[in-house]
Amino acid sequence: MKTALITGINGQDGAHLAELLIGRGYGVLGLARPREESRPTAHATVPAGLEILYADLRDEEMLRKVLKEHAPQEVYNLAARASSSQLFDQPLLTADVNGLAVVRLLEAIRTVKPTIRFCQASSSEMFGNALESPQSETTQFRPRNPYGVAKSFAHEMVGMYRAHFGLFACSAILFNHESARRGPEFVTRRITRSVALIEAGVANSLRLGSLDATRDWGFAGDYVYAMWRMLQVSVPADYVIATGEIHSVREFCEIAFARVGLDYRKFVHTHPNSNFVPEAVPLVGNAAKAKSELGWSPTVNFQQLVHSMVDADIDLLAREGIANFGKSE
Repeated sequence: MKTALITGINGQDGAHLAELLIGRGYGVLGLARPREESRPTAHATVPAGLEILYADLRDEEMLRKVLKEHAPQEVYNLAARASSSQLFDQPLLTADVNGLAVVRLLEAIRTVKPTIRFCQASSSEMFGNALESPQSETTQFRPRNPYGVAKSFAHEMVGMYRAHFGLFACSAILFNHESARRGPEFVTRRITRSVALIEAGVANSLRLGSLDATRDWGFAGDYVYAMWRMLQVSVPADYVIATGEIHSVREFCEIAFARVGLDYRKFVHTHPNSNFVPEAVPLVGNAAKAKSELGWSPTVNFQQLVHSMVDADIDLLAREGIANFGKSE
């Protein structure tokens, strides 16, 4: 039986990936930050077989110890400071967690068990003010926030360890991906939670920034499957994982509210002082390489994704009531 280690197990992607791997017969170790020991996690629906370990990615010796004791064949690094509210705050911490921690993981693998296959969750934020659209694996990185800069550093280090040390190390350049397990601090989940609350009659409005912001949104379950596929091929490489479609926050709102028969224009209001600055060109991914070499393509379209998130939040509100609504599932 294969064993996989997943960092960032408490997040949306960790939950989906753990579920996928356990379903394929893996033994799965999930790494979480020590201070999150009592925090509800997003993997409550994952089948039995997930073992949670507590370690700080900034502690290289602890990482070596975990690899020595549990000897995983695959490591997926999904841990990051990722929410929009964290894009600019505490840049030193972001650089450490999203950048240097990846090097610590790679060093631990290189010195403990260099046959481990490693997948890094890179980000479309690395493209930032891109010079071309859609973006592919060869598009120049031009990040415009500390998150994107740190992710770019980590991405390049993965490539260096692959080329110089011969590690099976690759990066999944993930465009935006959502699910019912997305944290309530993200705009997509804020929208679907608000739809549930408004539909239930316990809220009457939602305030957002610019509705004109656009993204390439896909389903998180599809994206973690792509990461798994990346570690099953014979030669490691980096891949853009995206739908190739672009949608606005306005479209997301329109579809979400229409799911319960409401007109978003009656409930959604924008901040008058929104400081949204659009990208020079649209951030939308070209996943042709993943389709050709991994046989990967998205299975959930945009409308299905939005509907599934609204439905899940309505169900969650019905089950848990207002007091607990919106906590990680």
